[in-house]
Amino acid sequence: MPGVLIAAAAVVPAYLVHLVFPGLPVLTAAVVLGLVAANLPGVSTAVAGPLKPGLSLAARKFMRTGIVLLGLKVSLVDIAGLGWAALLLIVALVGAAFAGTYAVCRAFRLPGAEPLLIASGFSICGVSAIGAVAAARRVRPEDTVVPIALVTLCGTLAIGVLPLLGTLMSLSAETFGIWAGASVHDVGQVVATAQTAGTSALAAAVVVKLARVVLLAPLTAAAGLIRRPDTEGTDDRPGKRPPLLPLFVAGFLALIVLRTTGVVPEGVLEAAALAQEILFAAALFALGAAVRFRALFASGARALSAALASWFLIGALGLGLAVILSP
Repeated sequence: MPGVLIAAAAVVPAYLVHLVFPGLPVLTAAVVLGLVAANLPGVSTAVAGPLKPGLSLAARKFMRTGIVLLGLKVSLVDIAGLGWAALLLIVALVGAAFAGTYAVCRAFRLPGAEPLLIASGFSICGVSAIGAVAAARRVRPEDTVVPIALVTLCGTLAIGVLPLLGTLMSLSAETFGIWAGASVHDVGQVVATAQTAGTSALAAAVVVKLARVVLLAPLTAAAGLIRRPDTEGTDDRPGKRPPLLPLFVAGFLALIVLRTTGVVPEGVLEAAALAQEILFAAALFALGAAVRFRALFASGARALSAALASWFLIGALGLGLAVILSP
């Protein structure tokens, strides 16, 4: 319980940092605070000792619960309004972004599961996709911190860079919104980026982004399927194969269906969105608290270079999609 409570309490300073520095998203602040706690003399001893079991539990459970609540943001009716041609192009974009990012990370020789996790986060929905794929592949929580840090960094950069580029290129509001929805990683980052161009840009961005979010389920299933044939046992459950579709992803799909019915009151949707952000912030603090700076920067400039190259690739693909779909 102490570690779980510390992770939950860390949400408060993360929001305070965001209030003082509005340009710094809450989730980014939570990761940074976790890293500080893991490397601050005195505090790091407690984090690596008696608090570690609770922090590990918080990272796992809070992240998965947040992913479930993410389903309440997705309405299949809104997505269907894009039309089949647009949906097929978005699927093609996600596939190209995933394959391209994975290839870039492999070219930079990033270790372990980092190429898969970074490709998942950059192509689908940031932290949520990394958490889901990591669960399907039974990746240790501490091994997800570098991908999460990189996807958070690039998503945060997009909030400032994309509006500037959109202005320089004289993009229409709808074209800019589609670009933001197609290339920015996290849903919250998409909103922060697109709203700078007005309500029409924001509306276009959110629908395109949520079409990408729906692909989280098939991506997670594919990750679990690839894992199953060569895995008779897992690190934490010897002799038992990982599930094809984790239970929390099934919950994510169920809430998408519920949202699509239109029976959920607007107030409940707003409360769920806030709860999701709080859960993600607590989970990211706990993940950050599991990593020493030496481990975080083990890949050094290679990891940062791979992330920036992937960010540029996805931005170019998203801009191409925006130009095609714009009236």
